[in-house]
Amino acid sequence: MHDSPPRPIGPYSSGPPADSLTVHIPDLDRFGPAQLWRALVVGVVITACALFATVTKPLTRRNMGWADAASEGVVNGFEFLGPTFVKLGQLMASSSGMFPPPLANACLRCLDDVPPVPADQARAVIEADLGHPIGELFTEFDDRPLAAASVAQVHACVLPDGREAVIKVQRPGIRHRMLLDLRTAYWGARQLERLHDFFRIANATAIIRDLHNATMTELNSAVEADRQTRFRDALGAFGDNNGVTAPEVYWPYCGPRVICMERMHGIPFDRIEPGSPGADAGIDTRLLIRRGVKAWIEAITIHGPFHGDVHAGNLWLLDDGRVALLDFGIVGELPEVWREILRNMFHATLLDGDYSAVARGIRSLGYTAELDASDAEIGAQVGSVLAPVFANDLGELKLSSLIGALVTIGRQWGVASPEELVLFGKQLGYFERYATRMAPGWVMGTDLYLFRNVFPEEVAARAAELGVVLPED
Repeated sequence: MHDSPPRPIGPYSSGPPADSLTVHIPDLDRFGPAQLWRALVVGVVITACALFATVTKPLTRRNMGWADAASEGVVNGFEFLGPTFVKLGQLMASSSGMFPPPLANACLRCLDDVPPVPADQARAVIEADLGHPIGELFTEFDDRPLAAASVAQVHACVLPDGREAVIKVQRPGIRHRMLLDLRTAYWGARQLERLHDFFRIANATAIIRDLHNATMTELNSAVEADRQTRFRDALGAFGDNNGVTAPEVYWPYCGPRVICMERMHGIPFDRIEPGSPGADAGIDTRLLIRRGVKAWIEAITIHGPFHGDVHAGNLWLLDDGRVALLDFGIVGELPEVWREILRNMFHATLLDGDYSAVARGIRSLGYTAELDASDAEIGAQVGSVLAPVFANDLGELKLSSLIGALVTIGRQWGVASPEELVLFGKQLGYFERYATRMAPGWVMGTDLYLFRNVFPEEVAARAAELGVVLPED
């Protein structure tokens, strides 16, 4: 029954049209009466929430200092103000090295589910996008969402051919609301940069621009579904990675604001207890991490689209033992020249210690032309920063130190790396957390298994030389 051709349902039944894969980024630099009013609301809400928490929280939680209390209040304000500010909180939580620790820790709350929109509103979006009533589209549809996030929520459903699926549906009116907030936040960031050097050095406007670009891309469901499909297809490019997957997209049930995909059953990585009795007993948690990181590195360095938000809610251990990457709302894709630079960087760390090729790649972009230094000397600068990161226990990685060192080198060279490279660095922070708990002592940069398909002949030779047996899949 599952082998029958899909019947035409929605606008993407034959796959997404080319024009649907173009992301339109509206201008951020607009400020009118609507933005002014919103700015006043935002300022009042965040200030009031921070002050209230500073006064009341220490009274109920004796060990809480004023900085922690104020940070809790700011996050309360984010949650009250809605999806855009929850998204900003998520960014702060996932970039802890770039923000004060009390604020970054408080923002971890933003990674949890947010209140969903009513089921009738979600149904209306699905029916408008796909052109059919819910009863004609699915044999079952659960009005209670499985999860709700700042941009969309996910409902379980069953397709007419019996396949279990989930459908991700955007919140009604979310694009207009988030654009208004982002323009307001951008104006506010510009004012803060004028008022205080901290915000200028932190490049507050760039943070909002990056959030704006990522949000507008995430609001294009066709782009998200296409990248998820490309990532899934690339997993089997070398005939391995059987232990890693991503949900199959069901294109006939996708539209501009909805994505329908295979339903998967399992648990998030942060619920796996290494060595615990019961359901998790016998799981090789180190191998799970290695499999996931291997597929992720291949995506970055070879295939193109890579998952840019690998927090525990998006990285699951499935009931059948595979690792699954979920939710492709945030995806990066490096230009080929930067992929080559990364490959050279990993090659140096893993195989020969020669970072000269990294330096030549930087020079090919037109950087360091005025620098009076050889490729070997520039490569040595890179190696001094990166070798300790990739050649040591990932659980000991200090992401803030890494980012700071890279920024310093970038300023010396006049290098402006693409935001996807920053996104790559942020994901290392997530893997750091998993490695600390699930794979203590694991050294990512010298694990031959991770690079088997990136440098196949050299890795095979080194494994034979060392007598190392690599996992089969």
